[in-house]
Amino acid sequence: MATCLLVAGGFAQTQVIAHRGYHAKEGSVRNSLSALKNAQDLGVFGSECDVNETADGYLVVVHGPNHGTYDIQSTDFLTLRKQMLENGEVLPLLEEYLDMVARKPQVKLIIEIKSHDTADREDRVVKKTLSAVKKRKLEKSVEYIAFHSHVCDELVKEAPKGTKIAYLNGDYSPAYCKSLGYTGIDYQYGVMQKNPQWIGEAKRLGLTVNVWTVNDEEGLKWCIEQGVDYITTDIPHVAKKMLK
Repeated sequence: MATCLLVAGGFAQTQVIAHRGYHAKEGSVRNSLSALKNAQDLGVFGSECDVNETADGYLVVVHGPNHGTYDIQSTDFLTLRKQMLENGEVLPLLEEYLDMVARKPQVKLIIEIKSHDTADREDRVVKKTLSAVKKRKLEKSVEYIAFHSHVCDELVKEAPKGTKIAYLNGDYSPAYCKSLGYTGIDYQYGVMQKNPQWIGEAKRLGLTVNVWTVNDEEGLKWCIEQGVDYITTDIPHVAKKMLK
């Protein structure tokens, strides 16, 4: 089921982003270091992950809001670290994720900065995340997404010029996202099906289009035919095969 897409500006191939890593592979789980390594080994465009701050200021890779019986953002790191992931791995730090990215930087890391309880805390998480990325000289290997517009606004303000920043919530038009300085829209599959005109509008404005989380072949085919830039999926091996 090969597809070649012609879009404004020339030929462009839809790219695959592994949602919370390639965790569908046996022995792995979402947002684990093995899921990131699997995505790197698969050779997709990027691997997405979720970043939360613990009560004592550590940045951890976990979707949230809970890890086991603990509320992530109000629990200290050592307590959370003792709660193993389902496959026996430990809860990873963002720093550990970035160290793995540094070993294979051609596979992008798409960092979703989760919403936190105050604007000041979100500002702090943005700055700490950007600092960790800069320390490892990975600015060109990391892109950012967020549901909360305040997080995106802070990224626009603090990140190096040219950093990719996409909005997730699905309630802003491409034109409005462009006016805020975002570089892309990253909307849920159902939102994009209801607003397919946003794909062309975003492209005309120079924004990227990502669709999440597409986990069946019918949905993958629709996204490919629409010429979106990226598909975020829990089955990246299937999406990659369809695009091959």
